Amino acid sequence: MLVKNSKKIVLKLGSSTVVDSKGKFKKKWVISLIKDIKKYGKESSFVIVSSGAIALGQKYLKIKKKKIKLEMSQAIAAVGQIHLASEFQKLFEKYKIKTGQILISPDDTEQRRRALNVRRTFDNLFKLKAVPIVNENDTTATTEIKYGDNDRLAARVAQIIGADTLIILSDVDGLYDKSNKKKIVKSVEKIDEKIKSLIENKKNNYGSGGITTKLDAAKICMNSGCNMFIANGKKNNPLKNMIKNKIFTHFIPKISSLDAKKRWIIGSLNASGTIYVDQGASQALINGKSLLAAGINKIKGSFKKGENVLIVDQNERHLARGLASFNSIEIDKIKGKQSAEIEKILGYLSKSEIIHKDDMVLL
Repeated sequence: MLVKNSKKIVLKLGSSTVVDSKGKFKKKWVISLIKDIKKYGKESSFVIVSSGAIALGQKYLKIKKKKIKLEMSQAIAAVGQIHLASEFQKLFEKYKIKTGQILISPDDTEQRRRALNVRRTFDNLFKLKAVPIVNENDTTATTEIKYGDNDRLAARVAQIIGADTLIILSDVDGLYDKSNKKKIVKSVEKIDEKIKSLIENKKNNYGSGGITTKLDAAKICMNSGCNMFIANGKKNNPLKNMIKNKIFTHFIPKISSLDAKKRWIIGSLNASGTIYVDQGASQALINGKSLLAAGINKIKGSFKKGENVLIVDQNERHLARGLASFNSIEIDKIKGKQSAEIEKILGYLSKSEIIHKDDMVLL
């Protein structure tokens, strides 16, 4: 089962899995999920993308309307988000697991520089052994509430952090076969017209998405080298049930996550700038190391942090393409310097690598 072999797993929890029909947080269910995470994720880093802020906000504010204007939904989400994060924190703490909250807006995932900053935040939370609890920033991101983007948000998060697996836990067993509604489509390798025809876009009282948004999420994952599963999360111990009963729909990625990243980095038509490196740095890159400031001789062009740059050796041979962790002005200041000197020169230290090996593709 892929869950056991995945290094990074994103769990998307639908509103109906974390909030009951009366608007109460389902503590017993969440505790059972935490136990599953401890059992099956000993070698994995988990991220939770959770819906439910609006549902909890409605309960707290004693609002029973099912249809609420968008502007009011934002205010309700602001109230509910505090309760949602607090409930997760208290329950995870009981099992000696730290949590951190990340609120994401569309710009954070769609703009390259901001996406890189988001990824570093995730990476640092993983280093701290903390589980990120993620939601879209409902108070400002109107499209999330309107279109039910938490499925797509989860897929974007999976894409950004290079997750192996995204599991969407919902109130359905998977994608149902239209000819036999008791039969689940076990695996999907391509989202074509046949798969699209299976859609029945049913929604519950609190959730704002349906199968359509899940297929949108699947497209993102399949093109990012990430396996995606739709499984039923209504019963306790959802991961245990999923692994034991093997009832789910598995969306199989078209390419590996590494190939997806290579395609993205190399896919830029033109590099924004060029970094010239010495012989020692050239060999280090060939051996799979990150690019450090000490190995840089000079730079050419003007570029921002997160932009795609070309790395060449002393003979002007193209070595690699990668995403810069500093802008061109900063790199020009610290080129040839040891990592320990960077903070003194720039006045701050975000990271020591000019281009991290994970953000680089050898040519």
